[in-house]
Amino acid sequence: MTRNKEHRVGIFIDVQNLYHSAKNLFQSRVNYKELVKDVTAGRKLIRVIGYVVKTETTEGESAFFDALTKAGVELRVKDIQIFQSGAKKADWDVGMAVDAIRMADSFDAIVLVTGDGDFCPLVEYLKWGLGKTVEVAAFSRSTSSKLKEVADTFVTLDDFPAVILGAGRVRRTTARTSAKRAGMPVPASDATTTTPEDRETYGE
Repeated sequence: MTRNKEHRVGIFIDVQNLYHSAKNLFQSRVNYKELVKDVTAGRKLIRVIGYVVKTETTEGESAFFDALTKAGVELRVKDIQIFQSGAKKADWDVGMAVDAIRMADSFDAIVLVTGDGDFCPLVEYLKWGLGKTVEVAAFSRSTSSKLKEVADTFVTLDDFPAVILGAGRVRRTTARTSAKRAGMPVPASDATTTTPEDRETYGE
């Protein structure tokens, strides 16, 4: 899809959704600086907001939040809710939706970085109610099929290896596994390659 370089872009990141998707799918983390660059796609970036939840144990969270801020992400932070029953609630669905609607006049295109199908009504309202171009960016395997359908464009982050920290390591691991299954030798140089990016800590 050809994007209008003059379009003003607003990016809203469901950090919790993206964090767990990258961890479960790739056993890795997200390079948010690359993420913002890739989904902006050369257009006029106006604002980037990330929605995060503070947990009971704050170990590693400060470094993670600092990394987001250094990547140019403006943070919205809320504490995890713990009910008397012991149940916990930690989501920003309503807050993210309210912000996107409230700020919509400032953007021509709105990018929702999430795979959560609960955002389908928001996408439809931004499109049909407010006349905005709405893009969804996420990892394909962890994204609601309905969300992909209702968005004007679905941007699969799988197409941008630099978004996944240690993506080269993930590809090497897959290649080694395939080689072993085929009975082929595995190059020693591929066994334990670690890059500075692989060692960077994002809240872990």
